[in-house]
Amino acid sequence: MVKSIKEGELLETYCGLGNFTIPLSKYFKRVLATEISKSSIKSAKENCKLNGVDNIEFVRLSASELTQALKGEREFRRLKDIDLDSYNFSTILVDPPRGGLDKDSLDLVSKFDNIIYISCNPKTLKRDLETIIKTHNIKNYALFDQFPHTEHIESGVFLRKIKS
Repeated sequence: MVKSIKEGELLETYCGLGNFTIPLSKYFKRVLATEISKSSIKSAKENCKLNGVDNIEFVRLSASELTQALKGEREFRRLKDIDLDSYNFSTILVDPPRGGLDKDSLDLVSKFDNIIYISCNPKTLKRDLETIIKTHNIKNYALFDQFPHTEHIESGVFLRKIKS
């Protein structure tokens, strides 16, 4: 799925410790990954060092702050050393909390050619996909049982923008 992208750079929201960021980074020239938790960002940076990965920039921003920054609505000191305009994002990876994506984040993802959506809640994934499939086609999906002996299931969906 990701191997077929071929161009552009990756933007990730809700990156956590970089569990998806680091393996996916080999398919992109550069990656910008955001997370609101300071300790998660610190761990993600250490994770990169331990894995010899140097093409990821981690920034402590919430999804709504990232949206504001990308729209040019607000400047953030945490972005002072990052030139957002220099990125050529083709793909966005979102791994939101159980509540799914908010309206602004849904609007944001719809602008990308490729979307990788990781979800821990099938109900909010279904809700969000009802909006996303207006602009994108589902190309691949997978289910992962990362929490044995519980009801929880992790889902991954790869979507590509509908060409008009």
